[in-house]
Formats: sequence, C-alpha cells, structure tokens
Amino acid sequence: MDVPPPVSSQSPRFLDRLRTFIRARGLAYRTEKTYCAWIRRFIRFSQYRSHDQLDAHDIQAFLSYLAVDQHCSINTQKTALNALVFLFREFLKQDIPDLNFRKAAGGRKLPTVLSGAEVARVLLHLSGTHGLMVQLMYGCGLRLMEVVRLRVKDIDIENQALWVQEAKGGKARRTLLPERVQSKLAEQIRWVTELHRCDLKAGYGSVYLPDALARKYPNAPFELGWQYLFPARHYSTDPRSGTKRRHHVDERQLQRAVKRASERAGINKRVSCHTFRHSFATELLRQGTDLRAIQEILGHNSIETTQIYTHVVGLHERGMVSPIDRL
Repeated sequence: MDVPPPVSSQSPRFLDRLRTFIRARGLAYRTEKTYCAWIRRFIRFSQYRSHDQLDAHDIQAFLSYLAVDQHCSINTQKTALNALVFLFREFLKQDIPDLNFRKAAGGRKLPTVLSGAEVARVLLHLSGTHGLMVQLMYGCGLRLMEVVRLRVKDIDIENQALWVQEAKGGKARRTLLPERVQSKLAEQIRWVTELHRCDLKAGYGSVYLPDALARKYPNAPFELGWQYLFPARHYSTDPRSGTKRRHHVDERQLQRAVKRASERAGINKRVSCHTFRHSFATELLRQGTDLRAIQEILGHNSIETTQIYTHVVGLHERGMVSPIDRL
C-alpha cells in the first residue's frame, strides 16, 4: 500500500525525525520516500558516523559524483539537490553555501507520443480493467497514479466530468469525461457497488482516506462514494493502523500490461503509461485547443511545462513541406 507507515514522534532515529518533519509540512508520501532515499545515499557517500557531522559543504562533492561518476541525468541531479536543500535549509536550519558542482549533461528531451491509430492498436491488446484505465489516461489526460486512485464519487456521468482529487501536489482539477467510456464506467461502478456490498457483509468495507478525513468523517471510509473505482482483488493491511481493507489496484500491474500490449501492437517507441497523457495533450493541440486550456486540464503549474507539446506537433501540421516532396 502506498500509504505512510507509522513513525513515532519520540523516536531518537534521525530518519524517523526527518519523516515526522516532512509529514508535518504536508508533503506527499512519494516525496517523503524520494527525499529520504537521496539523503540516505548522501550520508553513505559522505561516510558520516553521526548526524552531527552533516555538513552542507559536502553537497557539491556528492552532486559532482552523480554527474561525473554515475552519469546521471540533469533531472536526477536536480531531485538530489532538492532533497539536500530541504534537509539542510528546512530540517537542520543550516545555511547552504554557494555550490560549485559539475552539472549533469542535459538538454531538452521531447516526450514520446502516439498517434490515434497507434493508441487504437495498443488498446486492441488490452481488455477489462486495464483497457478502461488506459482509455481514461488517453481520453482524460490522467497520470498513472491519478487513474489508479480514482474514487467512485470522482465520476460525474450526468455532467460529463471526471474529478481528479488526489493529483500531483495535492491539487484537484476537473477534466473531460469521454462519451466512449461512460457506459463502461457505469458498469464498473455497478461492479464496485456489488463488491463493496460483499465486503461489508464480510465485516470489512472500509477504505483508506488521505490526511485526517477518516477522523473528520468517521463513516466516510464505509461509504460507496469513497471506494476506489479500480479496487485490488485482495485485502491488504494498513501499515499504520493494522486495519485490513481493500486498497486500489497495484499500479505495477497496469505498467506491465501497457508494456506487453505495446510490444504486441508492434510499437517500436518506448511506451509507458505517461505516454498516453502526452498523446492526449498533443492531440488537443492538433485540434487547435488553446494552450492555457490544455495547461488547466493537465494541472500544470507553469505554461512553460505545457509548451513542450508545441515541439511535438508535426512540422507538416504547421504548413511546412519538405523540398524533396515538391520535386
């Protein structure tokens, strides 16, 4: 389960105190895991024997090591830098000196996108839940974890809307709900309703709620609206409370299914779940959708992030023709 395990606020362990601090700041659990992993790696690299030895001047040596010896990407190096800046500036309250480190080789990388025909070929090799989830990623522009964490209440068929409540950065947004998937979603909701009824009858039926919602609304974990739209087949135990409940489907299952389907479809590009989100944005741009509208529907903070798709749209779609085609 991708929920934070319990950590005692009285624990003397350095990383436990760091985790408690991160959670008090309201950062996502995935950010917590990423930061702790990089900080642990930094400590091993610097060969500290005690947290009292932590020195911000060692940051540049570690970042240079990542670039020169590990040949990491610029984004990987930036993630490590963010984690260490958070450690020293926020948690340890230490000033960070001017850093002079070897920057990783970087450059603009364009996202992989699929044409509508290629998406259709991939979907031919997907069925059931996995097929529906991929249709939502491509049809609504959802990230992998956004589609995995959808709840029953997030589907508004009457208003043809899909609400993304547990999005990146804790932001909520509304996106399209394609007509093509509405009947399948209604069928999926009926199936979840029957499954939830059986879980309640068996003495279970509660679901994980983020933050403190379970304390604020004690009955909410048992309500149908809060149930995951794509629940796991088996129960799992919440590592914090020890409660046995049904979580959402494991995202790795969908990732493996997409990889197999793209291979069977003969797609030679590197296809991941995120490729369908890129393809969604590119198709909207081809249709002439305003870039600001695409930014809003994708949930990007900056328009610059959305502008990357202007470099993906084919040159022929901008009215350019190769000279050789005029011979």
